[in-house]
Amino acid sequence: MRWVALGTVAAVLLAGAFVGARAVQRRLDRAHGHYTDARGAAVLRYRLHSARLGRDLDEVGVVPAGGGRRPLLVFLHGRGMATDALLSNRLFEALAALGRRAPALVFVDGGDHSYYHDRRDGPWGTYVLRDAIPDALRRLYADPRRVAIGGISMGGFGALDLARLDPARFCAVGGHSAALWDTGGETPPGAFDDTADFARHDVLAAARSGARFGRGPVWLDGGDADPFRSTDTELASLLHTTMHVWPGGHDLTYWNAHLAQYLRFYADALSACR
Repeated sequence: MRWVALGTVAAVLLAGAFVGARAVQRRLDRAHGHYTDARGAAVLRYRLHSARLGRDLDEVGVVPAGGGRRPLLVFLHGRGMATDALLSNRLFEALAALGRRAPALVFVDGGDHSYYHDRRDGPWGTYVLRDAIPDALRRLYADPRRVAIGGISMGGFGALDLARLDPARFCAVGGHSAALWDTGGETPPGAFDDTADFARHDVLAAARSGARFGRGPVWLDGGDADPFRSTDTELASLLHTTMHVWPGGHDLTYWNAHLAQYLRFYADALSACR
């Protein structure tokens, strides 16, 4: 009886640990960026009021060490993530390694699940293009002729969709584990208002019709265990670009591991953009 009781207690403790681990993971999914050394970069946290959305948004700007007028990289976070979730020692190390080629960055607040497109609850795409980017260019003293846009998951979808809608604006676009679907019926609740909303922002359909995604190179990548790997690969084929696949899933561990590659891509594209 004693061994049975001990076994029952152990099972309860293990179950509690499993539930606790899931709770910790949920907190990590919402975690704010953590770093101890910005390598001389200035980090500006500010609140932007968007009259279009009728709300205040929490933006984060990063100006690399050394000053001067830099190109601008607009970066869009994933669903349910904090705006500053990618701020890390690894990010600042990668920026410092680029030296004078490092762009200024603005991490744009996309709410919980806006997918950065105009929809019933507000013109989220217009806010990025007409509010957040012009404000960041002024605030960070960045070069308006050299702007790139990228993002992870929900933000990867948003970056591709916005580059499609305003191709002349962007020197390059990147979709890192971009959340793409073949049909509206595959999308999670809250991503789109309805099938008509999905059709207006169907990135794959736009690529099939020959749409331009910015005026420069397109980067796509994802983990070998990422649920969006097949649709991202399909987009890469349609755009005649490379689909970069590395070991990993759809999580911060994967994205943080490849921040240096992302930033080198944007720095190269922005340096060549005229």
